[in-house]
Amino acid sequence: MQNNKHPVGIRLLGVAILASQAFIVNAADCRLFTADRLFDGNELKTDMGVAVRGKNILQVGSKASLAGLCSKVLDLGNATLLPGFIESHAHIRFQNVDKEKVLQHGITTVQDTGGPLFPPEGGIRQLRLLSVGPILQATDGYPLNIFGGTSGYDKIGYTLNTEAEVPAVVQHLVDGGATAIKIALEPGGETGAPWMMPHGENPIPTPPWNILSQPIVNAIVNEAHHPKDGRPVRRVIVHVGENIGFERALTAGVDEFAHMPCAPIDAALLTQAANTKGLSFVSTVDTLSSCVNTNTQMGIHSNTAILAGKIAECETSTPGQCAQILYGSEIGHDNVPWGINGEEMHMMLKLTSGAAIDFGDVLNVFRAATSKAGAHLGINKLGTLVAGAPADMIAVRGNAIERFKILEYPDLVMSGGRLVVNKFR
Repeated sequence: MQNNKHPVGIRLLGVAILASQAFIVNAADCRLFTADRLFDGNELKTDMGVAVRGKNILQVGSKASLAGLCSKVLDLGNATLLPGFIESHAHIRFQNVDKEKVLQHGITTVQDTGGPLFPPEGGIRQLRLLSVGPILQATDGYPLNIFGGTSGYDKIGYTLNTEAEVPAVVQHLVDGGATAIKIALEPGGETGAPWMMPHGENPIPTPPWNILSQPIVNAIVNEAHHPKDGRPVRRVIVHVGENIGFERALTAGVDEFAHMPCAPIDAALLTQAANTKGLSFVSTVDTLSSCVNTNTQMGIHSNTAILAGKIAECETSTPGQCAQILYGSEIGHDNVPWGINGEEMHMMLKLTSGAAIDFGDVLNVFRAATSKAGAHLGINKLGTLVAGAPADMIAVRGNAIERFKILEYPDLVMSGGRLVVNKFR
């Protein structure tokens, strides 16, 4: 019998050395960020850390459990670590907003809801920008009647006149990189609405404005939800400000209201919407705060309060079967920050069932800007700090749960594992 040249003890020692070398390589390949507080997209935890390797999160756990995992460690101390915020309503390209500024101020992902058609971009030290392309609209309707210009895929609006046009238009948008399809159902006339304000030298057209017919809206939703030839499914977003458009959108089965309606909405329609599983409303309460009904002196705040209360009632009776409210500030408007909007978050706190604001309401605001928004966009684990999630992360000194304003000026911003801002060095 041939002698074994490597006795058992030597072989085991070799395995141990190789394992140790592998651990050292892994340790050098990752960075550990620890802080007194961590919001993981769902819950607030204390004395936690996030290990990052490459463009993804490697591991999340207590400081003790992650000790020794990475050779590079940055202890932020009295700070709050959070997922990068997701802005669900912006017009970055159309308004020529500085993407780097938005990223530096805590927004790591943006849904660009109306403007030139572009494929998705960014995600690694760049703002992740998800385009929906131009807003589908009626001829002589919104938004081209306000912002001017001609219909086109490189414009703010694209006009549709018949159902027969819908398949080719939706296919072109999807093939061009649109991550959702947006439509306008805006007849105008809402007092205080931004779209009723002058945008240039041209006067505001006299309402009512033309809007897409119910058959055309139905056809758009059907084409987006039931694509042919293997094209991916797309969500349908709607711009709507009053009852006519609101009811038309609900009837068609849209997935998302781009903002809270400006004019008061019938209670029956709000109840129907609140009880619609998978339906989302983007807040944008700050930029629409001037909306008011001249007769009742009630506007967007009555809509938000009533809708939020009805959603709360729905969740009590049928959890998981109800609509949801997502964070959105409409970056691109001059009256909101190019980044996280602390005032929007404060206003969202009012979207309760009428009971006193509690800690759960605060966490829901953060979820609306992180995990819920990421799940709605359909990007795996986006908006969370969990293993395998994109390493999009922000941090601020102090307790962000108690003071939203400090989030507007983050001390650390990471996009896809690459640091963009680091004031802790």
